[in-house]
Amino acid sequence: MSITTPSAETLRGACAVHLPGDPGYDAARTPWNVSVDQRPAAVAVPRTVDEVVALVRAATAAGLRVAPQSTGHGAAALGTHDLTDVVLVRLHELTGVTVDAGARTARVVGGTLWADVVAAAAPHGLTALHGSAPDVAVAGYVLSGGLSFYGRREGLASGTLTAAEVVTADGRLVRADENENADLLWALRGGGGNLGVVVAIELELLPIADVVGGMLLWDRERAPEVLRAWAAWTRAVPESVTTSLRVMSFPPLPELPPFLSGRQLVVIDGAVLEDDDRAAELLAPLRALQPEMDTFGRVPAAAMLEVHMDPPAPTPAVGDHAMLGSLPDEAVDALLAEVGPGTSSPLMFAELRHLGGAFARPTRRGGAMSHVVGEYALLCVAVAPFPEAATAGKAAAAAVLTALAPWSLPTVALTFAEKRVDTSAGFDPEDWARLAHLRESWDPQRTLVANHRV
Repeated sequence: MSITTPSAETLRGACAVHLPGDPGYDAARTPWNVSVDQRPAAVAVPRTVDEVVALVRAATAAGLRVAPQSTGHGAAALGTHDLTDVVLVRLHELTGVTVDAGARTARVVGGTLWADVVAAAAPHGLTALHGSAPDVAVAGYVLSGGLSFYGRREGLASGTLTAAEVVTADGRLVRADENENADLLWALRGGGGNLGVVVAIELELLPIADVVGGMLLWDRERAPEVLRAWAAWTRAVPESVTTSLRVMSFPPLPELPPFLSGRQLVVIDGAVLEDDDRAAELLAPLRALQPEMDTFGRVPAAAMLEVHMDPPAPTPAVGDHAMLGSLPDEAVDALLAEVGPGTSSPLMFAELRHLGGAFARPTRRGGAMSHVVGEYALLCVAVAPFPEAATAGKAAAAAVLTALAPWSLPTVALTFAEKRVDTSAGFDPEDWARLAHLRESWDPQRTLVANHRV
């Protein structure tokens, strides 16, 4: 158990602070991924920007470091580090969104979730390059790149970041935009929580009111033909189509709908940014495989937050990730050998997210992470409610990555990295060197502690 130090005691008064031994400490330190046992020197829960400023100043005066965190979806990498001199700054009480429909922008306060932003934009016929879950915090997702179901046409979500309000390591509140602190804005586009505590961001919105989106579902026995067909299909579809394929396993739980409970499945989901006729034409090869369920159709853009069926509540999980340069039949066979029919993998899912297109092209604005290298992102996740399940899940994920190693690249998509990785692998070498220099400029004492460290 962490021991409360005199320096941590000095934080009381800056904002709501929980120290080891306090009744609320364990609840406050627990992230969305509840398998992560992060034990910081203190957990701070500011409710105003002034409280964030006061907290950072008090922490630095006490010789403590600062780790910003909203929901803690990506906390696994942070939790592997020694946090005994770290103040975990939970931003979930600092929320709000304002949409400027004329400018097609949104101002999003630090810990705001995607569900709130998408809901605020929808009445104006707008949406954003959001993720696949409604309860992920906007800032953390955008600052780490952000892979949206609109991304093959629109690129990374970090490219839509136009301004940020940041409490720096020395406790100053600064604005970063194209005219003021432009180097900081460049670094925040993909640089994560390494540059400061981001208390608000401004984003470009997309003029998308509705979209052809949904999912196709088959029993896992159909996995060989479905995977091969999807792999071939992704090589030919235009950039208006962004989809994922998952081989999924669900326990027999009564709270799950019957089509999921106790089932082993193959699911393809995503979005097609085309008119109805063209979308139907593009989806026809997959529909020819006669899925058990087909929900693809024109839906309000806000409905895309539910398509991926992400867990609706905090979940204990472990996983691993790799980027693939191609997906030939041999790679499909290698994946099927690990998670296909007849296997008994403990993974909840093995996912392939189709990338390429605008994901792979530097954005017009640039940024530390302006694009990602790789045609597919591989993500393996297992539910880990107890240590033995975590061990088995990690081993199963590692086995999938080993099987697909011949087609893997030395790059990562940090937003998918479920454990500590070489952060530099998420950036081009030149961009990494510039980001490291800016980190040194803005935080020479290494006060900030991010999930993936620069």
